[in-house]
Amino acid sequence: MGTRVRKLVSAVVLFGVVAGAAAWFLTKPEPWPASHWDRLGEPDIANGEQVFWAGGCTSCHAAPKSEGDAKLVLTGGLPLKSPFGTFHVPNISPDETAGIGGWTLADFGNAMTRGVGREGEHLYPSFPYGSYARLTPKDINDLWGFLKTLPKSANVAPPHDLPFPFNIRLSLGGWKLLFFTDKPRVTVDTSNPKIARGQYLVEGPGHCGECHTPRNALGGFEAGEWLAGAPNPEGEGRIPNITPGSKSIGGWSEGDIANYLETGFTPDFDSAGGSMVEVQQNIAKLPASDREAIAAYLKAVPAKE
Repeated sequence: MGTRVRKLVSAVVLFGVVAGAAAWFLTKPEPWPASHWDRLGEPDIANGEQVFWAGGCTSCHAAPKSEGDAKLVLTGGLPLKSPFGTFHVPNISPDETAGIGGWTLADFGNAMTRGVGREGEHLYPSFPYGSYARLTPKDINDLWGFLKTLPKSANVAPPHDLPFPFNIRLSLGGWKLLFFTDKPRVTVDTSNPKIARGQYLVEGPGHCGECHTPRNALGGFEAGEWLAGAPNPEGEGRIPNITPGSKSIGGWSEGDIANYLETGFTPDFDSAGGSMVEVQQNIAKLPASDREAIAAYLKAVPAKE
């Protein structure tokens, strides 16, 4: 091999190493520093329960068709079908082996708000940490305190069933680089405390955009289409547009929206259907002021026809 060829090969190898190192640095998991979770004090369990219902934890983590107190057993196992494969919802009960009872607050908080697992791995965004990223450290601490009061379950959820290349977790770093943010989804008048609270609930724990916003081929939200409606992830029909420009709730008043979230009944005396039934039942457990805040925010977001 000639000197020039050896130099060329060496340069190519060096470039590959540098490019690989740069790519890893840009896409590596990034948990919060340990100090982020310091000095939060004893959790407010009552507030933690409100965050729990706002976040809809039972809708995915309880056994399917659970009723009453059984909804508080977060056994996991629910299959979530997607274009990328089937995700199986994990057990998040306080069981030390099958669940997350052996986790720390930092483990839990990093999973919720950074999409980073206990072993430092990227989590799949089938878990809506892209929305939960907006939760305050206090709400995370309070929610963690509440979860530890719930029953344990020894159920071991199946592993995700994903084809190549979606089973390569390292690729999620690139996805996060493109789509993961804790910034507001839209600009609204946050000088109004009701709208500001509504934005926190809808864009954060309520994770409404996860179903109501269309996605691109990589699973990221389509820019400028916040809450404009999307294909039903369960495969039938569409999730409606819930902006002020929609045909579904565009003509509703704030009071109409708040009443629907409390009772499940529309102004035309129709009722919530499909996956919205559980969402409405969860939100009905929140204070009336929170439902009013959600309504105020939904009337303030940019309208999409």
